[in-house]
Amino acid sequence: QGDAVMHIDDILQFAIHAMRGYRTRTYLMLLAMAIGVASVVLLTSLGEGARLYVTQQFSSLGTNILIVLPGRAETTGGMPPMMGETPRDLTLQDVEALKRSRHIKQVAPIVVGAAPVSYQQLEREVMIMGSTASLYSIRQLELSRGQFLPELEITRASPVCVLGFTLNKELFGNTSPLGKWVRVNQTRCRVIGVTDEKGMSLGMDMGEVLIMPAASAQALFNVESVFRILVEAKTQEEMDRAKQEVVDIIRDRHDGEDDITVLSQDALLSTFNRILTALTYSLGGIAAISLLVAGIMIMNVMLVAVAQRTTEIGLLKALGAPRQQIITLFLTESACLSIVGAMLGLAFGLAGNWVLKQYFPDFPFQAPEWALWAAVAVAMGTGLLFGLLPARHAANLNPVLALSQR
Repeated sequence: QGDAVMHIDDILQFAIHAMRGYRTRTYLMLLAMAIGVASVVLLTSLGEGARLYVTQQFSSLGTNILIVLPGRAETTGGMPPMMGETPRDLTLQDVEALKRSRHIKQVAPIVVGAAPVSYQQLEREVMIMGSTASLYSIRQLELSRGQFLPELEITRASPVCVLGFTLNKELFGNTSPLGKWVRVNQTRCRVIGVTDEKGMSLGMDMGEVLIMPAASAQALFNVESVFRILVEAKTQEEMDRAKQEVVDIIRDRHDGEDDITVLSQDALLSTFNRILTALTYSLGGIAAISLLVAGIMIMNVMLVAVAQRTTEIGLLKALGAPRQQIITLFLTESACLSIVGAMLGLAFGLAGNWVLKQYFPDFPFQAPEWALWAAVAVAMGTGLLFGLLPARHAANLNPVLALSQR
């Protein structure tokens, strides 16, 4: 057993001595392998981060949510009809009708548009969202001060509004806006609340939004329709029945026409999950190509190393070193380069992740665990695979010719 340990020690010392003897060459190979592994870590982190970000956005919408859109989502292809097929608008009366379903917990209409909002000399263009008191729990909003929209009849306008966190800072600074009047286009509304610092939600920065009653928003933009309807089912088990009731109720109200699309949060999330998981794998595959390049570089450099060390190899063979041992010596050197390069690459990749998190704190940069293991495994695999040809070449050298450097 002592001889075996010495034998392993000798092999490692041979590899380390060889790497130290040609430091520039060693550093270049380590750098190539490290760049390959770091690329895998960073690119898969980007893909996985995108998937987690989308998941977080959907979770901010609440649970058991259905999104009702006007118009039928067709998948038949071809040119759309030119006349007579415009979908009927969704209205506040449709929202009222949906509330009567026993499978639906609550409903919130969404009316959106952009308008200038001003307070004293400060003015800026803002996204206006018209809705009802139900939006608060459906969207899982939180308030930093004041209260949310009051419980009103859905068709009743009221000159009150809730400011997004960022909008409030820009218009009022550190002073309390509660009870103050802001001008929205040509109308005025009294600030009754300010949302908490919630960030993005399904592509809309809730900190930049002004929320008012749906009927007030319709009057502001001179429309009678609603942009979307958010429906919350009573339980997860009742989601399918709630979805069917939405379709049935709207069909009855729209003269028997199926002219809406009902999307479930889970269906949207699973679709995005599939797309973004495929993106993560694709990015990992693209990055793995750089590991292949690093492996080819190791092979080429090791072939040069064999040519530079023919006398050394000839001496080993003349002293009776078997062919398998020569192969082991060169493969050990390739393996050492691959392992150290992979470890450096992991360190670079994780450090890069940390730097990106400092610049983009809202985006969850996180390399999936499989990518870390795969990057190291591929790095070692390519190092050994491409180190095999130079090792076999060295083992096949004629000892007499090698000693004479021929």
